Order: sequence, then structure tokens, then C-alpha cells
Amino acid sequence: MGNSVSTFEVQQATEKIINDLYQHGQPDKATLASIRGAFAITAVRAQAAWPVMMTHMRSEMLSQTGEPTYAEIAIYAGIRLFAISQQGQDEFVYARAVKGANPQGYTLFQVLARMRQKDSDTTRLDRRIQPLLAVGNVDRVINELTHLVEIAKGSQLPIDFAQLAGDLYRFQMNYESANQVRLRWGQQFFAVPKVS
Repeated sequence: MGNSVSTFEVQQATEKIINDLYQHGQPDKATLASIRGAFAITAVRAQAAWPVMMTHMRSEMLSQTGEPTYAEIAIYAGIRLFAISQQGQDEFVYARAVKGANPQGYTLFQVLARMRQKDSDTTRLDRRIQPLLAVGNVDRVINELTHLVEIAKGSQLPIDFAQLAGDLYRFQMNYESANQVRLRWGQQFFAVPKVS
């Protein structure tokens, strides 16, 4: 189910979909609202996203049976988390967090780590993160990520939702991949962020 698709392809497709939904500062508010209101790609309200999603997804990413592929689940979760974060914001809340000289965005867990540096947020965030890092079910992980994205909105920092979709794709592959994703999230959250 989706093994011929790379994590990079999932990230690329997610980024293209997000850019289409944002439309250079003229967001597709109706579609974004539908996405926010639909937890899963199979929900009726999620159908508003299907045209833009499927335009950017290779046939190998798409279900042949009606049961969502790992790529469909991950990409939809990435764009839904973007839609939640973009709600009520004028600035584009998405930017890539690529390694390099000057990344423009941050991973979700880097944003939360920065927020954690405030004493008032440390306990609250730790209480949210610890259970997430123990969860093995992708639906529960996505649910927890939804709450974390709502918290991260307060940071005003752009988040790399494409990378998050890639993480969710890998998370579904097998137990070892899920553990690697959780470890990376833990490293991003608990490591002391560099002051910039």
C-alpha cells in the first residue's frame, strides 16, 4: 500500500496542494473550511479537497479500492493541519524547514520547543507531547497533532506542513519507521533550540 511512493513525493505533493489552496494570498476559504471540518479524507466534507489533492498526486498515491492509502492519509492530514493553522491568519503560515543556511520555516516540534522555553508553557506542552510520543495509531497521532497545531498558532512562526505529512507517511510504514519518526519529533521538541 504505497511502497512505490517516496516520502519526498508525499512532501512535494503536499506543498503543491497547500500552495494551490493559499493561492498567493487569496486563500480558497470555502475549501479550507471544509477541510478543517473533516477529520479524514473519507469524510463527506473532505470531498471539497479532492479535486486539488488528486491533481497533484501520482496514481500510485491513490487508492484503487476506496480504502485510503498511506499517502492519501498523510497528505490529507498535512493539508488539514495547514488549514487549521491558516484560519484567521493574514500571513502564509507555511514555509519549508529545509536544512541549509536560512530555512524560512520550522517543523511543528521546533515551534513547540521554542514555545516550551517559556516557563508557563513547559508543563502544558510536556503533558501534550509525552502521550503523543507513545501512540502507535496514526488516527490518534493525527488527533494529537491537531491539538498541537492549535497551540502552535500562537507562535506566529511558519510551519513545514509538507514535512509533517512526510513524517505521517513514514509513521504508517511499520513499527520501526514509526519509532524513528517519534524519536525525531522528540529530538526536535526536547533539544534546546538555538537562539537566532
